[in-house]
Amino acid sequence: MNSNKSITLFDIPKIEDVRGNLSVIEKDLIPFEIKRVYYLYDIPSNAFRGGHAHIEQQEVLVALSGSFDVLLDNGTSKETIMLNKPNKGLLIKSGIWRELSNFSSGAVCLVLASDVFEEADYIREYNEFLLSKRA
Repeated sequence: MNSNKSITLFDIPKIEDVRGNLSVIEKDLIPFEIKRVYYLYDIPSNAFRGGHAHIEQQEVLVALSGSFDVLLDNGTSKETIMLNKPNKGLLIKSGIWRELSNFSSGAVCLVLASDVFEEADYIREYNEFLLSKRA
């Protein structure tokens, strides 16, 4: 699925120092203007988040702490990527179904979004998502 560039796992610059590492996300690293930032945390290990696709919005996910799996589905193939490093970003373009699961204790998922929250941009039913991919 990754060959169509709907998803891209990329490096976030890391400045290593004996006092601790620092990573920087600047506007030229992300292929869209960031209009919303949110984060997921205190998620029980057996819970899942996501379970939707976006019509227009793009997102970048970063595991700031801990780890979790991201199931990505373009309607014809599925791929699971584990995020577990704060210097790795996962770009998810529009039209990709995503489900987040297997959260480790203390996991924090940072999300950088290309737009503000707009319910009309969400496809929350998987069958509706599949129909939209066939259209």
